[in-house]
Amino acid sequence: MTKAPPPIRAFEPEFVAGLKEIFEQRITFNAVLGLKIDKLAPDGVTGHIDMKPELVGHFVYNRVHGGVISAGLDAMAGLAVLAAIGGRHMDEPPAQRLQRFVRLGTIDLRVDYLRPAIGPRFELRAQVLRLGSRVASTRMEFHGHDGELLASGAGAYIVS
Repeated sequence: MTKAPPPIRAFEPEFVAGLKEIFEQRITFNAVLGLKIDKLAPDGVTGHIDMKPELVGHFVYNRVHGGVISAGLDAMAGLAVLAAIGGRHMDEPPAQRLQRFVRLGTIDLRVDYLRPAIGPRFELRAQVLRLGSRVASTRMEFHGHDGELLASGAGAYIVS
């Protein structure tokens, strides 16, 4: 008989607040994008970007620039890796887990643009497919305000 995986524990408020501060405020480019965290869990993360004039890539259609999409997906995948690492080390105090994030870096990123990104708000989702001792593999999605999938991505991240 197969053993069920252990239940996923929720992060402490201190850990969530620390990770939000790092991600939303201290990583300046995320602040420029207006990227905000909505859900932070060891098994996946979600966030959003509200449309603003600085993000326009095609002025006639008021379409989001492709670089915003790829940068947002990359950032969210990195956050998913951080959350997965944080979940793996729940035995450590939150402050100690937050120190583990200095070694994270993008190795490979692929983005598929499926539809034009037009709208007032966009939701970004990311999850870790595999968290190894050196490399993490991720999957990401960029959705419109109506839930339609506009872009998808996959990435690999160095974790050590």
